[in-house]
Amino acid sequence: MQRIFSGIQPSGIPTLGNYLGAIRNWVDLQADHECIFCVVDLHAITVFQDPKVLATATREMAAVLLACGIDPVRHTLFLQSTVRAHLQLAWIFNCVARIGWLNRMTQFKDKAGKDRENASAGLYVYPNLMAADIHAYHATRVPVGEDQKQHLELANDIAQKFNHDYGVEFFPNIEPLILGPAARVMSLRDGSKKMSKSDPSDQSRINLNDDADTISLKIRRAKTDPEPLPSEPEGLVGRPEARNLVGIYAALVGTGHAGVLAEHGGKGFGQFKQALADLLVDKLAPIAAEATRLLADPAGLDAILRQGKERAEAIADPIVTEAERLVGFLRP
Repeated sequence: MQRIFSGIQPSGIPTLGNYLGAIRNWVDLQADHECIFCVVDLHAITVFQDPKVLATATREMAAVLLACGIDPVRHTLFLQSTVRAHLQLAWIFNCVARIGWLNRMTQFKDKAGKDRENASAGLYVYPNLMAADIHAYHATRVPVGEDQKQHLELANDIAQKFNHDYGVEFFPNIEPLILGPAARVMSLRDGSKKMSKSDPSDQSRINLNDDADTISLKIRRAKTDPEPLPSEPEGLVGRPEARNLVGIYAALVGTGHAGVLAEHGGKGFGQFKQALADLLVDKLAPIAAEATRLLADPAGLDAILRQGKERAEAIADPIVTEAERLVGFLRP
């Protein structure tokens, strides 16, 4: 089995978009990979976080991942900040990576915006920590979206330069794992905008801790247009809200737009929304219930995360210790 590493920031309860775009894929990957999954709280503080909010969000994220089907017995789930190997290797990589490489990172430019001089140094060297996250486990595959491919290219550049500088073949090449076209889930209030945890309106998204009544209400209130659903995908052109709801249904049942419209084309949105709400409740309500159960037992949740920490350390500590030896650090 190839080893996969992937992480997710604790930036609020995951949405339906996070689930269909990433988390569901993580669950599926467990069947034929050795998986290491991480709540990346170190990455989170590249921008200021209220400590209490961060602690709560980190615990909630871990609970939701478990509720979605991450298996902490066969695989590894832990909190990034609890495994010090990440920080140790990140400093080495800070000294291997070149300023010119980091200057080309488009995500820093996007996140820092016009006030880049006021951005944290952590945000600037974020890609080096991401590289350390992966290479600390000698992971060879990372599931990524288009926005993260550049970071993986940098992680490979860092590994190759380390290997070259120290005359070794120590860090392996990382292969981006592109899992086909990701379900792009848009806002329920504006079909031209991506569904986001940061949207001021909670009605714009389905959260993975929403109960059945909340899910049904949000779908009933979702923005649509006055026309019935078309019978062919071409009829969704210029109808972003209709396309979004059909896309959500298609992603949940594992079919394309054509398959959904073959069944529901010609119907009004009232009837289709009821079918979509029922489908969402069937898929997501068990996740919300399990996350609630896990959060009600913080000692049990912490025990799972401690076990994950120990398993992660057992893999990462020897790798990073060897990297330190190669660099020339003494351990008297």
